[in-house]
Amino acid sequence: MTARSIIVTGGFGALGRVVAAAFAAQGDKVARVDFAATPPPGNDGGLDLPDVDLTDADAAAQVVARVTAAFGGIDVLVNIAGGFTWETLDGGSTAAWQRMYAMNVVTAATMTKAALPALTAAAGGRIVNIGAGAAIQSAAGMGAYAASKAGVHRLTESLAAELAGQDVTVNAILPSIIDTPTNRADMPDADTSLWVKPAAIADVILFLASPASRAISGALIPVTRGE
Repeated sequence: MTARSIIVTGGFGALGRVVAAAFAAQGDKVARVDFAATPPPGNDGGLDLPDVDLTDADAAAQVVARVTAAFGGIDVLVNIAGGFTWETLDGGSTAAWQRMYAMNVVTAATMTKAALPALTAAAGGRIVNIGAGAAIQSAAGMGAYAASKAGVHRLTESLAAELAGQDVTVNAILPSIIDTPTNRADMPDADTSLWVKPAAIADVILFLASPASRAISGALIPVTRGE
């Protein structure tokens, strides 16, 4: 394939960095977008956009403008930006539910809406969202997070139906626990051999962003194998 223009939101995080690097390794031009102020190393020849609040429609529109100016369009949008909290309803606050909805659902919806004109203009546009296995069957303390990720699932299905007549696919992957430094610090006694490696998730995302996935849209794909 010729080089494509890729946006990875949450691109400075543990998963986002790996996904961005995987696209760059196959010759694509990658824009990493993040709320954080300082880009991590890497992404040579790409574009890093820090300090971006993706709940803000104007900020998302500015991302699209900068990426299209730099790369000539947008072929793939990967919505990784989001957050996690563990908090029981009885012991927590409803603010956690609002925060998770904003971080996980609103960021994806706002960025996607801003990018849609460019994606629909591309040949074989692709949108890949990050859902969660925990949103299929939740557990104590996971309510706010799981509800927000369920919103990502419904966004994926609804948008896939909305774009059914166009050359854009919309899919989501549903990882189990991802093997990141933060998760290892939060769960020091866990058996990490069963956790999903970011590189394995990146492989699935690259497939969903490829021409080989052209017949798949509206899918919620579990990604649960340790390696």
